[in-house]
Amino acid sequence: MRKFLALLIFSLALISCQEPANKTQADMLVFAESIYLSDTGQAQAMAIKDGKVMATGSRQEIEEHYQSPIIKAFEGMHIYPGFNDAHAHFVGYARGLGRVNLMGTKSWDECLQRVQAFAERTESDYIIGRGWDQNDWEQKEYPTRAELDSMFPNIPVVLKRVDGHAALANQAALDFSGIKASTFVDGGALLKNEQGLSGILIDNAVGLIKEPVLDEAQEKALILRAQEHCLQQGLTSITDAGLTKREIEIIKDLVESDSLKIRLNLMVSDDSASIAYYFNQEPIETPKLRVKTVKFYLDGALGSRGALLLEEYSDDPGNYGLQLKPLDYFEMMADSLAHQGWQMAVHAIGDSANRMVSYLFGIGHIHNPDHRWRIEHAQIVHPEDLAILKEIKAIPSIQPTHATSDMYWAEDRLGAERIQYAYSAKTFLNAGLVLPLGTDFPVEDINPMYTLRAAMYRQDAAGYPPGGFRPQEALSFDEAIRGMTWSGAYASFEEDVKGLLEVGYYADFIVVKEDLAQVPVEKMGAVEIVATAVDGEFWYSH
Repeated sequence: MRKFLALLIFSLALISCQEPANKTQADMLVFAESIYLSDTGQAQAMAIKDGKVMATGSRQEIEEHYQSPIIKAFEGMHIYPGFNDAHAHFVGYARGLGRVNLMGTKSWDECLQRVQAFAERTESDYIIGRGWDQNDWEQKEYPTRAELDSMFPNIPVVLKRVDGHAALANQAALDFSGIKASTFVDGGALLKNEQGLSGILIDNAVGLIKEPVLDEAQEKALILRAQEHCLQQGLTSITDAGLTKREIEIIKDLVESDSLKIRLNLMVSDDSASIAYYFNQEPIETPKLRVKTVKFYLDGALGSRGALLLEEYSDDPGNYGLQLKPLDYFEMMADSLAHQGWQMAVHAIGDSANRMVSYLFGIGHIHNPDHRWRIEHAQIVHPEDLAILKEIKAIPSIQPTHATSDMYWAEDRLGAERIQYAYSAKTFLNAGLVLPLGTDFPVEDINPMYTLRAAMYRQDAAGYPPGGFRPQEALSFDEAIRGMTWSGAYASFEEDVKGLLEVGYYADFIVVKEDLAQVPVEKMGAVEIVATAVDGEFWYSH
């Protein structure tokens, strides 16, 4: 009997020792109420190895086949792929952290109050702000420099409109930049009144403003602060829509020092020196940094009546908007990029601008059917041009919150007929186009939940308008999440490694308490990120 018991104990001990050896070693096991895989299914557990998804399945399946010294259990919570903002201005947002925030101001007086408060708490010999939108004010006319001249006679002050396509400069800033009443710029406008220059500069005229350059250490500190904000919002990947060589090299240095954890797809600005520099070297295509796209501006913004339209503005007869550079310039650059094998991205808002882009992108399609050239914004696309965009496989890179920000006044600009093919989303998907979604922050709020709300419900935070703005363009939950994750990866040629939580993909994910598909419109903006992981490492949690 003793021999039998001893043999039994030995056998059980042997089985116990062998069981872990039969399991595959992972770096981390993650458990949750649900893990969103795609529109076809969910899991409850995930094994991670070397920063990538090793396996997904039920908790029982993962526990039976995998082991790890690190286990993260998010009981009752939900996991989704990390958000990919397909069009933003990351460096611009970072700089804005050290400037006057004019977002959400309800009047010109409120703008002045914020500028004064900033000046009182900050010793600065040059004040820069951004975020005002005269369309949100009771008095919807552009402000003038008169009050700023009185408040700051010796300090340059430049306040940029929310979209960056217009700015107000005081006399000190105009003098600092050498801008006079006789100054002319093609593709831009300098508004005047009885005092001479009103201070309002539009589109290419904004580029005449000279601003002090931050030193590299200041830039890096602000960029790292911006990264913290992005991780708090669940952003693991971002496309920055236009940077100079200096800005890109600062980002590159931070990536190489492993200071930046998020993944960045950087577009080179339409700047001859920057383009020449990157064309003379191999494109950058690493897991954390991609530089193989050039960003161009064809027209201005609808809010400042700079978007290029086929017919005149309904609320400004005789005005068709602004074409910022000649067509033959864009033709030359499209041909050059096609031969270089680079991606072309063009800011196009008006229907006339989008028609030109559909022609330009045909050049890319001839050289490479998988060119994936991008229309940034694609806000007003004439129905006749949609078939062409489908044929040449253009990518409309849209920002759903632009629709819910502009809906209060967009029909005044466009009229009842054109508004019916403005701010589309579902129409693009129905045409078979890939639809990456972004925010354009800091033009819009950085919060991706606002993107989800606008994409699904086409309403603002107050639930206006009932039923949604052009509700036929609303996306389903799965369509919206795909646009906020995988589609952005596709648009940067990374769809095989990020944007999904499938085997072999980067373990970039977020944790939230809510099932996002079930959150009502009035509560969507209040959803908080519990944790954000990149490469399976948690860089934010609360």
